[in-house]
Amino acid sequence: MAWACGRPREIKEIGVATTEHTEEHQEPTRRDFLYIATGAVGAVGVAGLAWPFIDQMNPDASAQAMASVEVDVSSMNVGDSITIMWRGKPVFIRRRTDAEVEAAKETPVADLPDPLARNPNIGSDEPATDANRAAVDREPWLVMIGICTHLGCVPLGQQGAFGGWFCPCHGSTYDTAGRIRSGPAPANLDIPPYTFASDTTIVVG
Repeated sequence: MAWACGRPREIKEIGVATTEHTEEHQEPTRRDFLYIATGAVGAVGVAGLAWPFIDQMNPDASAQAMASVEVDVSSMNVGDSITIMWRGKPVFIRRRTDAEVEAAKETPVADLPDPLARNPNIGSDEPATDANRAAVDREPWLVMIGICTHLGCVPLGQQGAFGGWFCPCHGSTYDTAGRIRSGPAPANLDIPPYTFASDTTIVVG
Protein backbone atom coordinates (compact mmCIF):
# COMPACT_ATOMS: atom_id res chain seq x y z
CA MET A 1 0.00 0.00 0.00
CA ALA A 2 2.87 2.31 0.85
CA TRP A 3 4.39 1.59 -2.51
CA ALA A 4 1.05 2.28 -4.26
CA CYS A 5 0.55 5.53 -2.34
CA GLY A 6 4.11 6.67 -3.02
CA ARG A 7 3.89 6.07 -6.76
CA PRO A 8 1.54 8.95 -7.59
CA ARG A 9 3.56 11.27 -5.37
CA GLU A 10 6.71 10.31 -7.21
CA ILE A 11 5.07 10.88 -10.57
CA LYS A 12 3.74 14.25 -9.44
CA GLU A 13 7.15 15.38 -8.25
CA ILE A 14 8.73 14.32 -11.50
CA GLY A 15 6.08 16.23 -13.42
CA VAL A 16 6.73 19.38 -11.46
CA ALA A 17 10.43 19.08 -11.99
CA THR A 18 9.93 18.61 -15.72
CA THR A 19 7.74 21.71 -15.94
CA GLU A 20 10.24 23.82 -14.05
CA HIS A 21 13.07 22.60 -16.28
CA THR A 22 11.10 23.55 -19.43
CA GLU A 23 10.41 27.04 -18.11
CA GLU A 24 14.09 27.51 -17.25
CA HIS A 25 15.07 26.41 -20.75
CA GLN A 26 12.65 28.83 -22.47
CA GLU A 27 13.46 31.86 -20.29
CA PRO A 28 17.09 32.33 -21.51
CA THR A 29 15.85 32.09 -25.10
CA ARG A 30 13.59 35.09 -24.58
CA ARG A 31 16.42 37.00 -22.93
CA ASP A 32 18.72 36.17 -25.84
CA PHE A 33 16.17 37.58 -28.25
CA LEU A 34 15.98 40.81 -26.28
CA TYR A 35 19.78 41.08 -26.27
CA ILE A 36 19.98 40.54 -30.02
CA ALA A 37 17.16 42.99 -30.73
CA THR A 38 18.73 45.63 -28.49
CA GLY A 39 22.13 45.13 -30.12
CA ALA A 40 20.68 45.41 -33.62
CA VAL A 41 18.88 48.65 -32.77
CA GLY A 42 22.08 50.03 -31.26
CA ALA A 43 24.12 49.08 -34.34
CA VAL A 44 21.63 50.79 -36.64
CA GLY A 45 21.77 53.90 -34.46
CA VAL A 46 25.57 54.00 -34.52
CA ALA A 47 25.62 53.52 -38.31
CA GLY A 48 23.10 56.34 -38.69
CA LEU A 49 25.28 58.68 -36.64
CA ALA A 50 28.48 57.65 -38.46
CA TRP A 51 27.12 57.92 -42.00
CA PRO A 52 27.32 61.75 -42.31
CA PHE A 53 30.99 61.62 -41.31
CA ILE A 54 31.73 58.81 -43.77
CA ASP A 55 29.79 60.49 -46.56
CA GLN A 56 31.63 63.78 -46.22
CA MET A 57 34.91 61.99 -47.03
CA ASN A 58 33.64 61.07 -50.51
CA PRO A 59 34.60 63.42 -53.37
CA ASP A 60 32.01 66.12 -53.89
CA ALA A 61 30.28 66.66 -57.22
CA SER A 62 32.78 69.28 -58.37
CA ALA A 63 35.72 66.95 -57.72
CA GLN A 64 34.05 64.10 -59.58
CA ALA A 65 33.32 66.43 -62.48
CA MET A 66 37.04 67.18 -62.71
CA ALA A 67 37.82 63.54 -63.44
CA SER A 68 38.10 64.67 -67.06
CA VAL A 69 38.48 68.11 -68.58
CA GLU A 70 37.64 69.23 -72.11
CA VAL A 71 40.00 71.82 -73.52
CA ASP A 72 39.28 73.92 -76.59
CA VAL A 73 42.58 74.42 -78.42
CA SER A 74 41.12 75.97 -81.57
CA SER A 75 42.70 79.36 -80.81
CA MET A 76 46.21 77.99 -80.22
CA ASN A 77 48.76 78.84 -82.88
CA VAL A 78 52.11 77.17 -83.50
CA GLY A 79 54.39 78.05 -80.59
CA ASP A 80 51.54 78.68 -78.13
CA SER A 81 51.25 77.11 -74.69
CA ILE A 82 48.46 77.00 -72.14
CA THR A 83 48.16 75.54 -68.65
CA ILE A 84 44.96 73.92 -67.43
CA MET A 85 44.09 72.26 -64.11
CA TRP A 86 43.19 68.59 -63.93
CA ARG A 87 42.60 66.82 -60.61
CA GLY A 88 44.37 69.65 -58.84
CA LYS A 89 47.46 69.40 -61.05
CA PRO A 90 48.72 71.82 -63.70
CA VAL A 91 48.80 70.34 -67.19
CA PHE A 92 50.91 71.94 -69.91
CA ILE A 93 49.56 71.90 -73.46
CA ARG A 94 51.97 73.11 -76.10
CA ARG A 95 51.70 73.33 -79.87
CA ARG A 96 55.35 73.00 -80.71
CA THR A 97 57.25 74.54 -83.58
CA ASP A 98 58.90 72.41 -86.24
CA ALA A 99 62.28 73.34 -84.79
CA GLU A 100 61.27 72.06 -81.35
CA VAL A 101 60.06 68.77 -82.79
CA GLU A 102 63.23 68.29 -84.84
CA ALA A 103 65.47 69.07 -81.85
CA ALA A 104 63.67 66.42 -79.80
CA LYS A 105 63.84 63.88 -82.63
CA GLU A 106 67.58 64.35 -83.03
CA THR A 107 68.33 63.42 -79.42
CA PRO A 108 69.19 59.70 -79.08
CA VAL A 109 67.24 57.88 -76.38
CA ALA A 110 70.56 56.48 -75.13
CA ASP A 111 71.61 60.03 -74.16
CA LEU A 112 68.58 60.55 -71.93
CA PRO A 113 68.80 60.15 -68.13
CA ASP A 114 65.30 58.61 -68.23
CA PRO A 115 64.76 56.40 -71.31
CA LEU A 116 61.04 55.76 -70.64
CA ALA A 117 58.20 57.57 -72.41
CA ARG A 118 56.00 57.67 -69.28
CA ASN A 119 53.00 58.01 -71.56
CA PRO A 120 50.01 55.90 -70.39
CA ASN A 121 48.28 56.48 -73.73
CA ILE A 122 50.73 54.17 -75.50
CA GLY A 123 52.40 52.34 -72.62
CA SER A 124 54.54 54.02 -69.97
CA ASP A 125 57.48 51.65 -70.55
CA GLU A 126 57.91 52.52 -74.22
CA PRO A 127 61.18 54.29 -75.16
CA ALA A 128 61.17 58.06 -74.72
CA THR A 129 61.32 59.00 -78.41
CA ASP A 130 59.67 62.27 -79.37
CA ALA A 131 56.88 60.40 -81.17
CA ASN A 132 56.16 58.36 -78.03
CA ARG A 133 55.96 61.49 -75.91
CA ALA A 134 53.79 63.53 -78.28
CA ALA A 135 50.12 63.14 -79.18
CA VAL A 136 49.42 60.13 -81.39
CA ASP A 137 49.35 61.20 -85.06
CA ARG A 138 49.69 64.84 -83.93
CA GLU A 139 53.38 65.09 -83.11
CA PRO A 140 53.57 68.88 -82.70
CA TRP A 141 51.14 68.62 -79.77
CA LEU A 142 52.60 67.90 -76.33
CA VAL A 143 50.42 67.38 -73.22
CA MET A 144 52.22 66.88 -69.90
CA ILE A 145 51.63 67.16 -66.17
CA GLY A 146 53.48 70.32 -65.20
CA ILE A 147 55.07 69.03 -62.00
CA CYS A 148 58.83 68.57 -61.70
CA THR A 149 59.65 64.97 -60.88
CA HIS A 150 62.22 66.04 -58.32
CA LEU A 151 60.26 67.74 -55.53
CA GLY A 152 56.99 68.70 -57.15
CA CYS A 153 57.71 72.28 -58.24
CA VAL A 154 56.15 73.76 -61.39
CA PRO A 155 58.75 74.26 -64.15
CA LEU A 156 58.86 77.37 -66.36
CA GLY A 157 58.16 76.87 -70.05
CA GLN A 158 60.47 77.59 -72.97
CA GLN A 159 63.46 78.13 -70.75
CA GLY A 160 66.68 76.34 -69.97
CA ALA A 161 69.57 75.04 -72.00
CA PHE A 162 67.39 72.68 -74.06
CA GLY A 163 64.60 75.11 -74.92
CA GLY A 164 61.93 73.16 -73.05
CA TRP A 165 61.13 73.58 -69.36
CA PHE A 166 63.30 74.69 -66.47
CA CYS A 167 62.66 74.24 -62.74
CA PRO A 168 64.35 77.15 -60.93
CA CYS A 169 63.93 75.53 -57.51
CA HIS A 170 66.74 73.00 -57.97
CA GLY A 171 67.86 73.44 -61.56
CA SER A 172 66.22 70.53 -63.37
CA THR A 173 66.14 71.09 -67.12
CA TYR A 174 63.74 69.41 -69.58
CA ASP A 175 63.90 69.43 -73.37
CA THR A 176 61.21 70.25 -75.94
CA ALA A 177 59.67 66.80 -75.41
CA GLY A 178 59.53 67.25 -71.63
CA ARG A 179 62.36 64.78 -71.03
CA ILE A 180 64.80 65.36 -68.19
CA ARG A 181 68.22 66.35 -69.53
CA SER A 182 70.08 67.71 -66.50
CA GLY A 183 69.60 68.41 -62.81
CA PRO A 184 68.33 66.31 -59.90
CA ALA A 185 64.95 65.27 -61.33
CA PRO A 186 64.98 61.49 -61.81
CA ALA A 187 62.32 61.16 -64.52
CA ASN A 188 60.68 62.80 -67.51
CA LEU A 189 57.59 64.91 -66.97
CA ASP A 190 54.59 62.61 -66.69
CA ILE A 191 51.94 62.55 -69.40
CA PRO A 192 48.29 62.27 -68.37
CA PRO A 193 45.71 60.09 -70.10
CA TYR A 194 44.12 62.18 -72.83
CA THR A 195 42.53 61.98 -76.26
CA PHE A 196 41.72 64.34 -79.09
CA ALA A 197 37.92 64.33 -79.22
CA SER A 198 38.21 66.41 -82.40
CA ASP A 199 40.83 68.47 -84.18
CA THR A 200 40.19 71.31 -81.76
CA THR A 201 39.22 69.56 -78.48
CA ILE A 202 41.46 67.65 -76.08
CA VAL A 203 39.90 65.59 -73.30
CA VAL A 204 42.29 65.15 -70.37
CA GLY A 205 41.43 62.29 -68.04
